[in-house]
Amino acid sequence: MKTRKDAIDFCLTLSGAYEDYPFSDDNWTIMRHRGNRKMFAAIYWRQGNIWLNLKCAPAVSSFWRGTYSSVIPAYHMNKEHWNSVILDGSVPECDVKTMISESYELTK
Repeated sequence: MKTRKDAIDFCLTLSGAYEDYPFSDDNWTIMRHRGNRKMFAAIYWRQGNIWLNLKCAPAVSSFWRGTYSSVIPAYHMNKEHWNSVILDGSVPECDVKTMISESYELTK
């Protein structure tokens, strides 16, 4: 997974997910739950790559950060509960999908 479209397409496979553009800056795609409108992913371009901000349980967020150098404390979010995943090809797609799914579950 390397593109915004890849990330959005996977998020839209999750039940009741939809994309939103709430800011005047179209760089930010926010993926939300239809029922509660809570965000489970922020997708944006930064420093030459697509980044994802995803919610994590604190113990899990440190696991992912320790496993991949492209998973870091989240840009513009609570660093304890959110990670940024840089889609530079170094994190296997299956793990990116796992992190997106975990964020989805934590916010529904």
